[in-house]
Amino acid sequence: MNSIKIYFISLFLILQCSIISAQQVKKAENGIFLLKNGTIHTVTKGTFVGDVLIKDGIISDISNSITADGNTKIIDCTGKHIYPGLIDSGSRLGLVEIDAVSVTNDFNEHGDFVPHMKALTAVNPNAVAIPVTRVNGVTTVFAKPEGSTFPGTGALIDLFGYNPDQMSCGSERVLMRFPSTGKRGRWDRRSDEDVKKDAEKALKNINEIWESALGYMKIDSAAKADNQKWMKNNPQMDALLPIVKGEQPLFIEVNSKSDIESALEWVADKKMKAVFMGVAEGWRVADKIAKAKIPVIVGPILSVPRRDNDRFDAAYTNPSKMAKAGVKVAIRTDNAENTRNLPFNAGFAAAYGMGTEEALKAVTINPAEIFGVSNKYGSIEKGKVANIIVSTGDPFETKTVIEKLFIRGWNIPLESRQTLLYDEFLERSPGTK
Repeated sequence: MNSIKIYFISLFLILQCSIISAQQVKKAENGIFLLKNGTIHTVTKGTFVGDVLIKDGIISDISNSITADGNTKIIDCTGKHIYPGLIDSGSRLGLVEIDAVSVTNDFNEHGDFVPHMKALTAVNPNAVAIPVTRVNGVTTVFAKPEGSTFPGTGALIDLFGYNPDQMSCGSERVLMRFPSTGKRGRWDRRSDEDVKKDAEKALKNINEIWESALGYMKIDSAAKADNQKWMKNNPQMDALLPIVKGEQPLFIEVNSKSDIESALEWVADKKMKAVFMGVAEGWRVADKIAKAKIPVIVGPILSVPRRDNDRFDAAYTNPSKMAKAGVKVAIRTDNAENTRNLPFNAGFAAAYGMGTEEALKAVTINPAEIFGVSNKYGSIEKGKVANIIVSTGDPFETKTVIEKLFIRGWNIPLESRQTLLYDEFLERSPGTK
């Protein structure tokens, strides 16, 4: 009996080792890399054929011709295209493993007012969707909480690292969901009167929170002016301090035309900095958003019209209409497992009026500016973080292959569970016979 047990335990361990081996992604490579003779799409300083030197995690040099020393690994990019890594400005990647399985979801905290809850602490660096996402050229995402009125603080992260702190780009932003005057979906059985009352109650609650935050700021400022220490015991208000002080924008989720107009009035009344997220009907009030000089994070673009009488391409043309009105636009997938589809969301925006150049900005330099990290991210410039992709063509086209990907100067293997499974079944052993 014992020998049988030992046999089955051994068999189990062998099978487990085989499974782990089949899903094992290669290690990233660190070093000095010279990308030679590629078409460099800098985003901010034009496009030209030249070389990019990656050293110590940053773009060390860009030139028409760079000479390498013996410690440099040369990568021939002749006929290839070099782009900055793509940035998804709103995703649940790293916070969700399987959407349909609640125990694997960590983006929704209990409570309606939890701005101090940091998404960064919940990010799983080993999420299986991260390598899948990188294969499509996405190097950076804004991992965001959602659910309540103040769901927490989102974090901009690079998709490489052993722990959340290693992945952090140093930019965290508080999110707020603006009260909606519409129904939440077909399942919403509230009457129009109840919807209106709920929206008014929610707005009243937000205003009370704002007044409390202003009072908290005055106490904090007075204590600092008198060089006095006071016992801070309100993490919620501490999270809002940078916003009421005007040091950071509040990221506001708002979608319908009427709600966007109300949010514009609310922001103006509070004299605050803001970024609008979602903005599904932004195209209806694009001029007003532009006049208020509020940047937007729009998406998903691969979506259906919100109203039955909208054109089929309402979601596709939304980014271009706002951009043409003068609004700074960034694009998000608002997804988890399918964050990898960011380039195709941008591709649809490009095809439906935005153009490739502006769509590329919407997933590179524009989000970098919106998140306050444009000195380090968003374009190929000397001294910036070496988040770079090398592709066979336009990354927004499905036929394009991403051949090389660098995050913070590390050469990341373009492997995922999907590529490994593809390779495994492409050359099956013992085969089909």
